[in-house]
This record gives sequence, structure tokens and C-alpha cells, in this order.
Amino acid sequence: MNAQRADVIIVGGGIMGAATAFFLRKRGVSVILLERGLIGQQASGVNFGNVRRMGRPLEQLPLSNRSRELWLKFKELFGEDVELLLNGQMRVGFTPEHEERMAKYAQEAKDFGLGMQMMSGKALRERFPYLGPEIIAGCYAPYEGHANPRLAAPIIGRAAVREGAQVFENTEIVSVEKEGGEFRVSAADGRIFRAPVALITAGAWGNRISTSFGESVPMIAKAPQMCVTEPVPYAIGPTTGALSDDPDQLVYFRQVARGNIVIGGGGRELADIENRRAYVNPYRTLTKLRNVPRLVPAFKHLHIIRVWSGIEGYMEDSRPIMGPSARVPGLYYAFGFSGEGFQLGPGVGDVMAELIHTGATTTPIEHYHIGRFAKPVANAA
Repeated sequence: MNAQRADVIIVGGGIMGAATAFFLRKRGVSVILLERGLIGQQASGVNFGNVRRMGRPLEQLPLSNRSRELWLKFKELFGEDVELLLNGQMRVGFTPEHEERMAKYAQEAKDFGLGMQMMSGKALRERFPYLGPEIIAGCYAPYEGHANPRLAAPIIGRAAVREGAQVFENTEIVSVEKEGGEFRVSAADGRIFRAPVALITAGAWGNRISTSFGESVPMIAKAPQMCVTEPVPYAIGPTTGALSDDPDQLVYFRQVARGNIVIGGGGRELADIENRRAYVNPYRTLTKLRNVPRLVPAFKHLHIIRVWSGIEGYMEDSRPIMGPSARVPGLYYAFGFSGEGFQLGPGVGDVMAELIHTGATTTPIEHYHIGRFAKPVANAA
């Protein structure tokens, strides 16, 4: 069987793989994008949908800012509406310690253009009267927003195809190997794909491929616990989350334009990566229903109409793997974004296309190099 060839092969068709394919084509680079299921079917399509910079590590804000510029031009770039609502992002707290943490972050991130504003509980309730009486303070970032994750990656994938990318869905990959100066990617049905450059954007499965090249990383697969309510009249602007000292008690929500309220938080379960299954633990849903009325008392009257989960890759140090391989020339990685990759997706694609095409990037990503997990080599006797 003759091999299909391109300048770059991308393994993994989530938002980052699709975006990289799009931006490589914009640079005139030929691309093959391989996806085991459908574009955006895994973590890119089942997450909360946050398009936020607020709360990210300071080192990540340049990348997040680069991505934000692309979100602002999403329809112009990719040709379809992604239900982006830029109604702000708000963190609220119930203790003086929460207030102190928010104020510290707002001060540290003040030069990155987030426009964060600290507000007292009284001021918050005057502006957002649906908030509960226990909230003592909050931090409001007016330029943030949210979008529909079920739409985003497929839209970018279709745009990549229109730009000339070769996209192969329902393509199970059994091996990625380096043969001489080329990568050889083999599919379960016998098809072969070849290119001098390979990019691994395989999410929670990325570690399996990097390990085959001698670059194992500490990553586990987790399942977010999501739910959505019946539609109610639109009344809530900012995406809102409460600080919590217990991750299992964390809760956040957003309201979509048609009125449904999407609720996340309540902890994560381990995912079954072997069988590609992620399950919703009813206890997690009940925990959210118990906690979210602390933020908005009226939520206690709402009904949940759907729950779902997915499979996300979480790094031990919460930093993604992004950049070139430390061992194999021509091999690149972008995976392990620990549940925070949706907003970064377009920016990661733009950065990886720039890096692959030019050998460098104007956005700092050195914190994410896979070499930080390299095992020391013992001295020869």
C-alpha cells in the first residue's frame, strides 16, 4: 500500500491539532491530521467551555493572550459561529483568605491586560443581585467569556480542510515510528502516513506516544464532572466560580444564550483510558447541586437535564507538554493541558505552526518542554 505523504503529520484531532493544521496551511505547509474518532470528540468537546485567562499561572498568560486574539476573530478566521459570549469572568470567595488570594493574583497579573477589579460582597450584590449573602468578596475580569466546546474543534477542522489540510477521521493509529529522516505512522487498517515532521496532540493518550520515543511523562487521565440545567430566562452575564480550600467542593457555572446553565466542578474521577470511557459519579452531581446555591440561591429551584464527562490528561506538575522533543529531531508535542486547554487551543495551534515552520516562536513556552522530565543518566563506571 502506498503511503500518504505531507510535510507534517499531526496525531490527534482535538482543538489544538485542528488549529495547528489550519495555521500550518496558512503558512503553506502540507498537513495530514489523523484522528481516531471524530474531530473534537474527546476533551476538546466535553469541557466546560471557559474562554478565560483569569486564574492561569503568570507564565501562561502570554500564550493565553495570544489565543484570546484568535478567539476574538474566531468567525472571521474559521468561518462559523462558536457561540462566544464575552460577558466577563468572576471569582468569588467566602473567607478573608479567599479575598487575599484574589487580590494577590490581581496585583501580580495587572500587566497582562485582564483588567481585573476587586469588589466587596456588597458591591458584587449591587451589580449582580442574584449572588448569595455569604460571598464576602470577588474579582471581576470584564474581558473574559465562554464558548460552545462541542462546536469549536469541528469548526476549526472544517476550516483546515478548506485550507487544504488532509483530515482523516475514524483512523486508529497503531504506531508512530522514526525511519531515517521520516516519521512512519501506521493505521489499524493498514494505511501508512509519512512526513519528516510529526506533532503529537493526542491529549490523554499523548504520553503513550512520547513513551515510545523514550520520553515518558507523569500524566494521569481524569474525567470532568459536568451537568446542565433546563433553560431559564437569561440573567447571568459573567462565568462565575467560587474559591474553595477543598477541590471537591469547587463549583463554577455559566449561562448560555438560550438560557441553560452549565455547571462544573465538584472534583474529577479517574477515567478508563484503556476502554475510552469516562463516567459521571452521581455523588459529584449532588455535591454541585448542594454547593451552587451558596453562589446563587435561586439555583436550588433548577432541574438538571443532562450530565456528561470526558477524558482529560493531567500532568503531575499541572504544566502541559509543549514544544520539540528532547530526543528526536522533527518530533513535537502539545498535550497534557490538565483540564485548562480549551481557551489555549487556537493559540497553541498558532504557536506550534510557527515553531514547526520557523524553528522558533515569539511566545515563551520553555516552561513546557518535555525535557523537564528527563531521567538523569548514570555515569559510566
